[in-house]
Amino acid sequence: MNLPPLAIGDLVAKLPIVQGGMGVGISLHRLASAVAAEGGIGVIAGAMIGMREPDIATNPIEANKRALTDEIAKARALANGVIGVNIMVVLTDFSSLVRTAITERADVIFSGAGLPLDLPKHLQELCAEKKEEFRTKLVPIISSARAASILCRKWTGKYDYQPDAFVLEGPKAGGHLGFKPEELDDPNFSLEKVLPEVVDAVKVFEDKSGKRIPIIAAGGVYTGADIHKFLELGAAGVQMATRFVATEECDADIRFKQAFVDAKEEDITIIKSPVGMPGRALKGRFIEALEEGKKNFRCIFHCISTCDPEKSPYCIAAALLNAMKGNLDKGFAFSGSNVFRVNGITTVKELINSLQKEFAEVTANLVPDTGK
Repeated sequence: MNLPPLAIGDLVAKLPIVQGGMGVGISLHRLASAVAAEGGIGVIAGAMIGMREPDIATNPIEANKRALTDEIAKARALANGVIGVNIMVVLTDFSSLVRTAITERADVIFSGAGLPLDLPKHLQELCAEKKEEFRTKLVPIISSARAASILCRKWTGKYDYQPDAFVLEGPKAGGHLGFKPEELDDPNFSLEKVLPEVVDAVKVFEDKSGKRIPIIAAGGVYTGADIHKFLELGAAGVQMATRFVATEECDADIRFKQAFVDAKEEDITIIKSPVGMPGRALKGRFIEALEEGKKNFRCIFHCISTCDPEKSPYCIAAALLNAMKGNLDKGFAFSGSNVFRVNGITTVKELINSLQKEFAEVTANLVPDTGK
């Protein structure tokens, strides 16, 4: 049995695999287009996307808009598949980037690091007046059935619009996590436990509206067997990020990728982010210095609405930018809980093929032998 397609309304990806958005600069047009070309959903990360623009420090909103426009265009030029954009809710230019993504006809906008309870004005206008022209799918990233229900009720009541899908991100994910630190190892908050709860919660709104709201499972998805498991639990697809870092097409420096290949299980840690959420990352000199109480902060980007420069020990934009460039002594890499299983750098095509093969092997073993 082959991997099934993933349908989000009238948007259909050949494979139920979403490449998670990874900032700063880890997933840009090269990685996103490679995944899209293989039939998955390739995702460009919007956070500090204008990092290479000359006016990023003096005019960050325009720099980020310009860069996002350019990255979407480059991805489109390289692949005819599905291209999405990940835009964190806590970004100070969230609304600006959302408008840019829609103007440039991104297929999907994934929004995490906060619940998008209030849609940007441009989106409100589209929902109210131009629904027939609105093609970009809106997919919030959540961590609970309660969050899914809240967003469905809020959007339906205020905008007469429901989320087109949800990414349910469990506690094994990399980057910012929608859980309290003590919940990360609690079985009651595992993806396997929460996924059926979210499916049931969303079904209530599906039945009322007649609109399907697929759930995409994320966090700790590593093999084709994992994909099969979560599809069986009710997911329509999966999101994977860590595995796509160690690919030739990933937009990060080779030293960033090699950190994933070299990582051991004991290298994984949970940090406190200026975003206001815990995050899973790889240990290194930068994080060790933070643990020793050293402060390294000079805010020039003003990129995160929840960041308080007076209280934050470091600039997350600068740290992630340094890491992306391969300078891991002055930054750190976010990673999922399975990063220690990465043992080499491959290509996106080879990775996708291996996932398809693993999925087929699982399904083949489940089919009874009739002797025919």
